[in-house]
Amino acid sequence: MNHYETVFILNPVLSETQIEEAVQKYMDFLTAKGGTITSTENWGLKKLAYPIQNKKSAFYHLMEFSVSAEAIDAMEVEFRRDERVMRFLTVKLDKHALAWAEKRRKKIKTEA
Repeated sequence: MNHYETVFILNPVLSETQIEEAVQKYMDFLTAKGGTITSTENWGLKKLAYPIQNKKSAFYHLMEFSVSAEAIDAMEVEFRRDERVMRFLTVKLDKHALAWAEKRRKKIKTEA
């Protein structure tokens, strides 16, 4: 299994419960495919650099997980089908990126 990181942007008109449902949908999807969720971060409502679907802001969410490569293709199809998701980006993490992500998680825990 490979380690991945996905950032996805959700429509700003969603309520807090709708955002939680969307995030939980993808977490459940990954665990159903045999993956493990390492961490999730809700970055909140952010201003976009350029308008997407005539929206100037969106809710950002980051998920770090381990799963097989076949599950990534299936998850990205689900992202494309979901009207709540405006954009997404999945990146495979190498050993240096894994070390950096671990360092970032520790820093966030100490700040909280």
